[in-house]
Amino acid sequence: MDVDVWVRGTNHARTEALRGVPENPLTWTDADVRTLLTEMLLALERVRNPGGDAPIVTLRGFSWIVSADKGGVLVHLEMQTGTASAGPFAIDQASLTSMIARVVEAPVASQTVH
Repeated sequence: MDVDVWVRGTNHARTEALRGVPENPLTWTDADVRTLLTEMLLALERVRNPGGDAPIVTLRGFSWIVSADKGGVLVHLEMQTGTASAGPFAIDQASLTSMIARVVEAPVASQTVH
């Protein structure tokens, strides 16, 4: 599973592998969605800061949207530093939107990844 990453100030996007996200989105739990979002943010950081240490990730400070596409839905994250887009995922747009909203709105302490 891949994510396309564009860092603000550059002229090209780069594809990075997502780690630890189950392949079948129909089986995803909120924890899997948290992993998806975290891995997308970490991919953006790896492209922005190659060779740097992985930061602690909290699911705050970015905009997100789930959009329909041929074959499923795409997840887009946008931050001041750039964007990350993953998919298409074969899951209902409303279901994934609801799951992401729950994960992003969860208390911050439960979202820290070390």
